[in-house]
Amino acid sequence: MMRIYENLFIVKPDATEEEIDLLIEQLSGHITKAGGTVDKVDKWGKRRLAYRVEKNREGFYVLLQFTAEATAVKEFERRLRVQDSVIKYLTVRIDETLKRIEKRKKEREKRAHRRPQPPAPQPSLAAQMLGGVGDGAAHAAPGVPAPSAPPAAPEHPAPGAPVTPTAAPVEPVAEAAVEAVAEAAVEAVAETAAETAAE
Repeated sequence: MMRIYENLFIVKPDATEEEIDLLIEQLSGHITKAGGTVDKVDKWGKRRLAYRVEKNREGFYVLLQFTAEATAVKEFERRLRVQDSVIKYLTVRIDETLKRIEKRKKEREKRAHRRPQPPAPQPSLAAQMLGGVGDGAAHAAPGVPAPSAPPAAPEHPAPGAPVTPTAAPVEPVAEAAVEAVAEAAVEAVAETAAETAAE
């Protein structure tokens, strides 16, 4: 039965690029002769080893992903063992992992289909106040009273007087209100500074 495998082998650091390519070609040729296919060849390059292996501190890493029979894998590993330039190798079967990942993905999709769909969005209060959605009472969200015009803000509130919160104004009204409050604050600061300077 054909299964998917990954093999990572480490070649001695003094091996040339041509020697590594020749080794990869020989191993790939063995897999294809045995009726398998080489799906991916990934050269990671020279890397530092976690510990010394056969007096080497570095090695050239190569990852092969292939599909083959179990008997072909045994012969593949035997060939790696007899190669002088290969200092370490590891072969793992990944088809079961791929199946588990695919199964989890399908389960997530099923759960996503079972989740209730969110309700249709209601028109916002600002849109209702602008009148862009017809009259506000007909389109108000359930349990929300029909919107009314925001209360008019005083032109110049008394300096130091607390500002009472009002309903959220619509954008043009909000800009005007922010400007009025900012002007009043600037005037209040100027008056306080003038009084302090006079004393």
